[in-house]
Amino acid sequence: MLGTSARIGEALALRRCDVDVTSDPPTLRIAGTVVYRRGEGTVRQDHPKTARSRRTVALPSFTAEAVRQRLTVMTARDPEALLFASRNGTPLTTHNVRRQLRHVMQLAGIEGVTPHAFRRTAATAVHERVGTQLAAELLGHTDERITVQHYIRRDERVNAVTAKALDDAFGTGGDSEPRTAQER
Repeated sequence: MLGTSARIGEALALRRCDVDVTSDPPTLRIAGTVVYRRGEGTVRQDHPKTARSRRTVALPSFTAEAVRQRLTVMTARDPEALLFASRNGTPLTTHNVRRQLRHVMQLAGIEGVTPHAFRRTAATAVHERVGTQLAAELLGHTDERITVQHYIRRDERVNAVTAKALDDAFGTGGDSEPRTAQER
């Protein structure tokens, strides 16, 4: 999820036919999601949350390697086979995967990690390195404001140039000397 920004249901809905680890760069097609339907249980839905959520993501090397390893251990060869499935080949439930993640994080002594945290972290990293527009595109958002409001961690650090500007204006080396200690 960290290398694709996929929602948990989207990640659990990935099939063999959705990945191409031989292309340059390797890609993954997000074209479905796992949902719970009363009377049916957990099923793969052939479309993600929104129309814009259907997307092909270029994979970073760490994700491409993880997908390659997953493909080699899969016994099901059907192109429609889920990458992450139960022993019976049925979709995993998002609830059970969240529970397993909580358990592993607890064993590791790590708090606050949720499946959605991977999506937010991916969005923030892309935003910081190449901009909000590409972060929104990666997430499958039509409006960058949604990406900024809900996914990108706000940088609370103020540019250090402000300290120099204040020194220049009010410090001992600036044009205007403060008259009292209070003004400093």
